[in-house]
Amino acid sequence: MGVQLRWPAEDLWEQLAPQWPGFSVEVVGEIDSTNAELMRRARQPEVWPTLLVAEHQTAGRGRLGRQWHSQPGECLMMSLGLTLRPQRWAALSLVVGVTVAEALDPAGALGLRLKWPNDVWVFADPAPRKLAGILIETTQMSAHEGRVVVGLGINVQSPPPGPERFRTPPIGLQALGDARSAPAVLATVVPPLMQALRDFETQGWAAWHSRYDARDALKGRSVRMSDGLSGIVQGVDAEGGLRVQTSHGVRTVNSDEVSLSLGSETKGE
Repeated sequence: MGVQLRWPAEDLWEQLAPQWPGFSVEVVGEIDSTNAELMRRARQPEVWPTLLVAEHQTAGRGRLGRQWHSQPGECLMMSLGLTLRPQRWAALSLVVGVTVAEALDPAGALGLRLKWPNDVWVFADPAPRKLAGILIETTQMSAHEGRVVVGLGINVQSPPPGPERFRTPPIGLQALGDARSAPAVLATVVPPLMQALRDFETQGWAAWHSRYDARDALKGRSVRMSDGLSGIVQGVDAEGGLRVQTSHGVRTVNSDEVSLSLGSETKGE
């Protein structure tokens, strides 16, 4: 028998619809990808704010096309589709990461940290573990207006061992002593996330910069970029780019894949 989940769809709708005209909440048993579905809708002439949750995805995906596998109840898999009008789009994934980490772990008891640009990590022995991933996709309508889909995958249970080789091994909230179910995580994360997206339109990245810095998983650590260059992370700049001290000086990374070098330790101040 499959897992029976009770989703707070009506409660979320009642809470958020007054601030978001036309807002809808949809929960489906199975879909190819919540992000892919909302991106298909984003290309239609008229689009309303939508929260789409799936209990199972047949083609779930993360950044750089990586697949995201999960069975019902093991992971919260959701996407938000909205029209936004920010002054700048840069650092949106960082704002989402800060909001998710603060919503799930407001006092820092779970040790949730942010791995630039789109992951929520926990530092567990002997290596970091991935709790959540973020996938941002946009369809630009003008320089300062676009339809954005914010995809989130948050592990509730740690995935069982399997043949997959994860770049960063996954971990679930329950392994950290947090017994919340996927529906409870949804109720915890969505309201502050939608408020953050609205605030991002008017405040930009600056309002989250210090909050990101407080949970930065890479600052002071050795990293290697996709082009092979390595260095020590100096933090994130005013535009959301990653500052890396290399042998050729400080380099700002905006889109490269960044990974922790093996055996790296915290360095510097």
